Amino acid sequence: MQAPDQAASDPQRRRILTAAFMPGVAVLVLWMVHLLAGAYGWDLARFGLWPRHAEGLPGIVLAPFIHGDLEHLFNNSVPLFVLGWCLVYFYPRAAGRVVLGIWLLTGLWVWISARGDRHIGASGVVYGLAAFLFVSGVLRRQRALMAIALLVAFLYGGLIWGVLPIVPGMSWESHLWGGLAGLAMAIVYRKVPPAFLPDRTAEALDEPDGGEAAEAHEGAAEGPRIRIVYQADPGDEVDDEELRWKRELARRTELDDRHTDSTWPTDGL
Repeated sequence: MQAPDQAASDPQRRRILTAAFMPGVAVLVLWMVHLLAGAYGWDLARFGLWPRHAEGLPGIVLAPFIHGDLEHLFNNSVPLFVLGWCLVYFYPRAAGRVVLGIWLLTGLWVWISARGDRHIGASGVVYGLAAFLFVSGVLRRQRALMAIALLVAFLYGGLIWGVLPIVPGMSWESHLWGGLAGLAMAIVYRKVPPAFLPDRTAEALDEPDGGEAAEAHEGAAEGPRIRIVYQADPGDEVDDEELRWKRELARRTELDDRHTDSTWPTDGL
């Protein structure tokens, strides 16, 4: 029989492994395509995205599978797996639609507006995932999701330079449009709930605690309470503490010393 802690942790482990499955498959497919192309001498660059040419339309779908060399492939594989895992783990209800939207929107926008060169690689999707995770965490204002947003910014903050035309031979258009596609997906799916309950810490601070809430509820049910105030002459007012002390003193004078509590300060009486 499993211990309670182990039984409770099993679903969490399954979620972690399940979230890594699809990103792992995607990266494996990229490597298989590249290795097969190298082994059989396939020229896959001709299937890349060629802006404003009908021949380049298939590249909207096929370009992310094509990479120039192993370095290019490796640089896209690691962030694609990490960001893909974060997407599936924290946003399982929208993960598929987000990836598809980033994939197609990036390719379409690059085909419309990019330079007249062949554009290949999955970097546009990587930029889209990073932008989606960062913006989604900020929009939802939940601590766990914002922590993921900060982690993405810390690990891949250098990606921002990739949207500028400063490196020859790099498709900065794919990076730019991928980031904008991720931003658009974050706004479109901002109301899709994440994989855990919302963080209500801030709301709880504004709500009364259980005792106050119960008293407020009872007060509302019983209606307004009436306070009775007795008017008395100021000379008739008696201090409650003094009266209690006098009564105790009178009671103790009637007791036998043998029955007197040893903790009572009788020395001064």
